[in-house]
Amino acid sequence: MHPMNKSPRSSSANSGANSFSATQIRVAFECPRLFYLGQRFGSMTAFLPPGNTSAIGNPFHQLAKQFVDLIIEEPEFTVLFEPPADGLDLEKIAARMQDLFYDLVFYPYLKSACAEDPAKAPALYKVWQGFRGLVRRYAELIAVNRRYCSAESAIAETFVEREVNIEHWFELPDRSRQLVKGQFDNLVFSYQSNSLCAVEYKTYSPADMSAQLAQVAVYSYILKAKKKRAVDSAVYCVLPEFKEYRYSWEELEKTLHQLIPHKLQQMQSWLRWESPQPNPPPPTAQPELCNICSQKKKCQSFFENSDSPADTAQLVGQGSVSGKDSGKGSGKTSGRNSGNTSGRNSGNTPGKSSGRNSLKTPGKSSDPGGQGDKQPNKKEPNKKNTNKKDTNKKEPNQKEPSIEADAIGYQLVETLKHFKIGADYLGAAVGPAFIRVRIKPHLGVKVASVIKLSQDLQVQLGIADPPLIAPQPGYVSVDLPRSDRQTAFFEDYIPLEKSRSNHLNPALIAIGVDLDGQLVEADLSDPNTCHFLVGGTTGSGKSEFLRSLLLSLLRRHSKEHMQIALVDPKRVTFPEFENIPSLYSAIVKDSENAIQLMTDLVAEMERRYQQFESAGCPNINTYNQNAFRPLPRIVTIFDEYADFMADKETCKELETSIKRLGAMARAAGIHLIIATQRPEAKVVTPVIRSNLPGRVALRTASEADSKIVLGGQETAAAYLLGKGDLLYQVGSQLHRLQSLFAQTIEL
Repeated sequence: MHPMNKSPRSSSANSGANSFSATQIRVAFECPRLFYLGQRFGSMTAFLPPGNTSAIGNPFHQLAKQFVDLIIEEPEFTVLFEPPADGLDLEKIAARMQDLFYDLVFYPYLKSACAEDPAKAPALYKVWQGFRGLVRRYAELIAVNRRYCSAESAIAETFVEREVNIEHWFELPDRSRQLVKGQFDNLVFSYQSNSLCAVEYKTYSPADMSAQLAQVAVYSYILKAKKKRAVDSAVYCVLPEFKEYRYSWEELEKTLHQLIPHKLQQMQSWLRWESPQPNPPPPTAQPELCNICSQKKKCQSFFENSDSPADTAQLVGQGSVSGKDSGKGSGKTSGRNSGNTSGRNSGNTPGKSSGRNSLKTPGKSSDPGGQGDKQPNKKEPNKKNTNKKDTNKKEPNQKEPSIEADAIGYQLVETLKHFKIGADYLGAAVGPAFIRVRIKPHLGVKVASVIKLSQDLQVQLGIADPPLIAPQPGYVSVDLPRSDRQTAFFEDYIPLEKSRSNHLNPALIAIGVDLDGQLVEADLSDPNTCHFLVGGTTGSGKSEFLRSLLLSLLRRHSKEHMQIALVDPKRVTFPEFENIPSLYSAIVKDSENAIQLMTDLVAEMERRYQQFESAGCPNINTYNQNAFRPLPRIVTIFDEYADFMADKETCKELETSIKRLGAMARAAGIHLIIATQRPEAKVVTPVIRSNLPGRVALRTASEADSKIVLGGQETAAAYLLGKGDLLYQVGSQLHRLQSLFAQTIEL
């Protein structure tokens, strides 16, 4: 049965107790807790950016309706459009429409309002500022329609309906019904696109544009049932400058319309909650909204004791939508500041997970006391844009739209139902390469029963690889690849800077970008990440990972602070770094020089420990704080380690050096990064593995190779997407990241 139904059942026993408004649906998308407070206590439910006020909303809507009435009824407006369509001067027409409206409607309203209360003048000035853009937009709509009909018909046909009360019964996933009511601002028609569009006015720039679109999408769905034809949706933001955010029916039908019945069912369940019961309505998935929330203090006090650790996992991404631009779809902005927006985020799907380790989003530790494994270092990416144009490029730390991600999440839950697996959808997070869907199996459903369905889900969801499924604290994650995969450009996260760090700064290396769009880094001075084993097959992005890792060191450290030793037997990974000043020695390309390099590093380590002993210092950090000539750290990046393992004698000598350096070199400021395309057991022996605590696995050729790199029975690396999709292991935790990509090498 279709999720939308035009008439209620004869019995209302299964229906929502009260009606919801389209505005309340918008608030529920923005923040479930604000929706709850508004329903229970009649609280104001708005996120107002600084400098905006709710005082102008009502007068603007009132005057906007009078403006459209005036256009239709006043003959002088028709006269403006009587010249041939090709000869219409849009700027002059808009200016004249503005003057007519000011003289006939706005000025009398202004005089009356200010006579009643002079303090209203500043707010009404803002209202007038907002009208300028709206007048021009309507002049443009009429002018375009004038090409297809007479002036009188153009005006009459453009404005179909305005401020009409509508209602609709929605059928919910649990087969109950919910009545939704609303009042849209305007319904306009375009001859050019032969389309109707439901319009909502906003007197401020919304904090969450897609939540605003959710409100208008409700109007479009109800109007489609009434008009028997598709209806697009648009939000007209009139302040601080006019912008139109428009989405076609086709876009909304594939994404947002699928979510509305699920959202209504969630709203019903949230309102059934009573304090101090567990599982209260979750907080917003966009914490920045709390800073501009009209009920911030009340929310903090009311829900202060409601959250329990078991609830925490459910709070992330719960029903969130984001209006950030993604450069996809045909959502448009128009007006003086035009650009592209999109409410779409495609999410076809991928890989599989098993074993003891769980895939976790970096920085979201399940160890509340902070005494467990050290979390990876995270850096807010630099938001500077490069001049390089790329359709796949993504602004650093940009939140991708999650409307379609939510639709995919609900589709996944519905698919699981057919396999007798009950689960709740908790939200989705969108990374550069994949969408992580969070589900919570119903009580009594074993996680293993979900994991074993990976191949069935691959078939049912129509995806190239089995989805990567893993248990998490409080939920199960299902990672699905994006069809519009984004690139994490190096320059966006570590720009070329003139200043360099000093000897006392951490030796951070870039690992990759997480689901929050933040750069995750490893500190080489940390015992858990002082040396690394890196594995990845052809096409995994291993070489690009090593290059970005190396470049992250060179961008931050001068040759006095950091020296680099490179081993590149295939001579293709580091050609641009042949002549960098920071080289410890010439790039090594054969086994004889590789053995000599490692021997030299062991000797350097021993020499440094003698210096530390003489100075009474335990490590390089303490020594450099007081030394007249501080010692530079030495980072050795050893690519294609397996190429040197064919000769037994070479293998033995290299292993001996790696064992000594791995066990002792950290405190001396010497670090190893050993990489291989073939992480086989005979290549990466237990001796090597035990002395390289940090692990990075890009896509491996087999599950066995994944186990070698990550340890234990972890096979997930065999199901990664390639091209920089990686797993970063810190202690017993795995973090799925996207490696940086350096288009050019600039130092």
